[in-house]
Amino acid sequence: MKRWQKWVLGIGVVAIGLGVVGYLNRSALILAFVERRAGQEEIAPNRPIVWQQGPSEADLSPAERAPNIVFILFDDLGINDLSTFGGGVAGGAVPTPNIDRLAAEGAIFTQAYSGSATCAVSRAQLMTGRYPTRTGFEYTPTRPGFGRVVAMVGNDIRDDLPPATYDADAEVGKPDYDDMGLPSEEVTIAEVLREQGYHNVHIGKWHLGTGNGFHPLDQGFDESLVMTDLMHLPEDDPNVVNAKVDFDPIDNFLWASGRYGTTFNKSEKFEPGGYLADYWTDQAERVIENNRNRPFFLYLAHWGVHTPLQATREDYEAVGDIAPHRLRVYAAMVRSLDRSVGRVMAKLEEQGIADNTIIVISSDNGGAGYIGLPEVNAPYRGFKITFFEGGIRVPLLARWPARIAPGTHIDLPAAHVDVMPTLAAVGGGRLPAGVPIDGRNLLPAMTGAGQMERPDAPLFWNSGYYKVVRAGDWKLQVDGKQDKRWLFDLANDPTEQVNLASRNPEKLAELEALLAAHHKDRRPALYPTSTDTAIMIDKTLAERFEDGDEYIYWPN
Repeated sequence: MKRWQKWVLGIGVVAIGLGVVGYLNRSALILAFVERRAGQEEIAPNRPIVWQQGPSEADLSPAERAPNIVFILFDDLGINDLSTFGGGVAGGAVPTPNIDRLAAEGAIFTQAYSGSATCAVSRAQLMTGRYPTRTGFEYTPTRPGFGRVVAMVGNDIRDDLPPATYDADAEVGKPDYDDMGLPSEEVTIAEVLREQGYHNVHIGKWHLGTGNGFHPLDQGFDESLVMTDLMHLPEDDPNVVNAKVDFDPIDNFLWASGRYGTTFNKSEKFEPGGYLADYWTDQAERVIENNRNRPFFLYLAHWGVHTPLQATREDYEAVGDIAPHRLRVYAAMVRSLDRSVGRVMAKLEEQGIADNTIIVISSDNGGAGYIGLPEVNAPYRGFKITFFEGGIRVPLLARWPARIAPGTHIDLPAAHVDVMPTLAAVGGGRLPAGVPIDGRNLLPAMTGAGQMERPDAPLFWNSGYYKVVRAGDWKLQVDGKQDKRWLFDLANDPTEQVNLASRNPEKLAELEALLAAHHKDRRPALYPTSTDTAIMIDKTLAERFEDGDEYIYWPN
């Protein structure tokens, strides 16, 4: 063999070897690429926020003017994370006394639902009072590379699960992440309240687009401090305690791509001033102070308890010796959210405006199974990214001392789609003319002035081929990819244990007809779906999938 041939053969062997090594380590390599690309963006140091200053003196007393409205939204909080409902994190080891107090002093919806089982779709319904079948906002926008990475990494690290699929062709022509937003022609609750003279402020997560026409400032808000990145604190901050979830491909992506940033009124990115839950609350307190003499709407949208799991060292130490480590960090995050609620209530009381301020609390969906904590949604089946009760049962609490009697319990089903018309009624606003609103006004039920509108109206959920209706106490789920149906009688089976689809064909046909009518002439999805992921119903991602385990497929 000639010398040059040996060189060519050697180079070929090395290339093949490098290819094999690269293939075997493809997940690590692509995550490293994501991390490198994310690190190229500049984020300026923290700077002070100059909030608009309202009148120094009020024309009317707090009791005589329109009520203030504070809507606090948590992210991925499980129904069992609150001691309000008799549970609490780590078997009740970490109570939520401030949220418990708010609930006891106001109204609790005992059968409350999110708008979807993922975040952005719920947020669109909260803002508009309209289902995705009308708005087309059907899927949660994800950051560049998310679908490809989650499918590839997921299939690499979880060979037991039915495989996730990724359609690269669906990404062709897809708008940039910032431009996958709620269409500007949709009328938001902020726009309705602005017509009534409200000063509207958004703080925290938005996830409805920040490009032209989609930003909170373009959707009825006067000021907006928007979360732009994924970290609650920098990973190497001396005051942070991190908990990585190696068995979850989403968590792998978040840690690789995550930065620590925010913007104010469309400014350049800069670093927040501390742990996000506390920083957002610091700013909320200043907004309340500045607007104490005029009606305001404050939308405080927390990032907690969404992954990446990060807590302050103080909260981590305060919750005690809880195992495993990720549960202790999670519990510390819940503690920070409860503290935020307490601080907001205290600030309203300090400013003398608590009695005529309605505070509403909810979560964008149920707790996530991919963090590997099985009790977050107990006793309900399912997790985030499923329409089983655990994925969509959420807290919906309201305190308004001037109008809502302490200890009010409302047992009729309610959902996020009802929030917009309810807050419009609170503020005396008129719903947009000629725009069908799917939600109902819950205010009469909260104040004892009568029943909510259309108490028997069905509730609907959908994500592509996965469609759900609840009518009365009956609930039907249809997974079109598997051609599978689950029919439950929630009055007798609230935790969805017994599938009656084959035993009650009449009820099945009745609910299928409701779904067909709801989806007739539906608006096509605004943005394409590129991934299909199998989500276990009864197991967290910390557990192995076995033959016979039930699962749904989720498109996004």
